[in-house]
Amino acid sequence: MTDTGVEETSPAGDAVREGILEQLTAALGADAVLGSEIHHGELVVRVAREHWKRTGQICKEQLGFDYFCFLSGLDWLPAPTMSGEKAFDAPDGGAVATDTDETDDEAATGEPTELTTGAAGGDTRFQVFARLQNIRDGLGITLKADLDEADPRVDSWITLFRGADWHEREIWEMYGFTFDGHPDLRHIYLPGEFEGFPLRKDFPLLAREVKPWPGIVDVEPMPGGDESTEEAEG
Repeated sequence: MTDTGVEETSPAGDAVREGILEQLTAALGADAVLGSEIHHGELVVRVAREHWKRTGQICKEQLGFDYFCFLSGLDWLPAPTMSGEKAFDAPDGGAVATDTDETDDEAATGEPTELTTGAAGGDTRFQVFARLQNIRDGLGITLKADLDEADPRVDSWITLFRGADWHEREIWEMYGFTFDGHPDLRHIYLPGEFEGFPLRKDFPLLAREVKPWPGIVDVEPMPGGDESTEEAEG
């Protein structure tokens, strides 16, 4: 932490985060920590899902991360277009469908073939992640855990942080993750009879059938634009 109250991203700041990681690893046990990384000045730690709640408790009670920022879910399945092809950003900012052997394989099977994960890695398609803050020291930590694709579930944090209540309900509703120990997992946004999980990458969206997204945007000339000006001058 600097004199101006700005969180350090210098090597000295990294040393502080490495010290926090050492304390967390010592408290949990080395087998519980599956990956870690200092990413853009933020400590990201991936733990075994059976240690998820214990990790939150240690961070709160022993390491001073007592402010709950958010909890959410991740689906690392590559997002296909409606044709089964993936899209990537073109240099001009547009989106272009790939045309490689990999996407041919995906089109043939209907499923993407490559799975990549973010900071601190991952071994499964689904992850739960949360961010905590140490208000006193101005430090943050991001925690992640891999979830089983067939039965994505993890212990609830509701007894540690009351603010996790709605976050876990939202992720249960949108991703289909179960939070064991949560007393009231029920819909917030969707009707009770709704089927499917809209934030999963393989959830079909009608809007993508009407106009693929992300995709190239068709730009039409505006009234009074360049073409109108040219016609007037002609």
